[in-house]
Amino acid sequence: MNLHCQDSSKESNSLWPLAQDTAVGEQLIAGKKLIDWQQANAPASSDAHQLENAWITQEDWQRLVASPSPAILKSTLGATLAWTGTDSTQDSAPSEATEVTASEHSFLIRFPWEFIQINEQIVSALSTNNFIGEVSPAAHIDGFVELGEGSRILPGVVIEGNVIIGKNCKVGPNCYLRGSTTIGDGCHIGQSVEIKNSIIGHGSSVGHLSYVGDSVIGSNANFGAGTITSNLRHDGSNHRSMVGGELTDTGRRKFGCIIGDGVHTGILTAIYPGRKLGPNTSTLPNGTVEEDIS
Repeated sequence: MNLHCQDSSKESNSLWPLAQDTAVGEQLIAGKKLIDWQQANAPASSDAHQLENAWITQEDWQRLVASPSPAILKSTLGATLAWTGTDSTQDSAPSEATEVTASEHSFLIRFPWEFIQINEQIVSALSTNNFIGEVSPAAHIDGFVELGEGSRILPGVVIEGNVIIGKNCKVGPNCYLRGSTTIGDGCHIGQSVEIKNSIIGHGSSVGHLSYVGDSVIGSNANFGAGTITSNLRHDGSNHRSMVGGELTDTGRRKFGCIIGDGVHTGILTAIYPGRKLGPNTSTLPNGTVEEDIS
């Protein structure tokens, strides 16, 4: 499988505050880099090609390669995701190639909240536990967990659903992890913290008395005590987020925030749904994030 870039400058802007100085494939998803999952799903064929920012399930890859070559795999929105044949096949007219429509589970990654959807797909499919680290007998786990080397789950931790925790992490005491959550290497999730259906990047700390829901947190971020992300509108409709100066429908009824690398929040920070904090930004104590911070 070969990766191809597509308008990388536009992609970088739409994925802000993530993937600003690195390739899209470097994003942490379910304990690995996105590109590792892309390569694992794709067929081992030099005749298969995909866009760098395309997420394609194994089932949709199989449908594509089973079609006569050249063939093009398109999302339900009509965007090209992958193709077989020569490199120029993606620009071929429909009459020159077999067109295959992917399921809704395969799509072009255009916005940072779509990483949550990919993480949900992979983590929710876990079916076994893999404890390399240490789990306290006073912890309660109802789901499947992957726990990396050197990591510790302390007393009072409750896990509901499937969770992937990297290496050298400290989780607890008395915190609550639920949904399909990924925690990177070297993280600290502390006292009375709740993490729900989120991605926490490498080296980040959510130390105590905080809530992170349906969010993506970059690497080396630090949440001050009592930092709360809101993830549900009062009217129950989809969240919207500002992209390129326009409010964009995220398609998500539950959506918290997107936090870039190196962000620090002050104690008792409240973050409105759909807001984004740029890399290395910060908030003051008792602050309310009503708009994106760059």
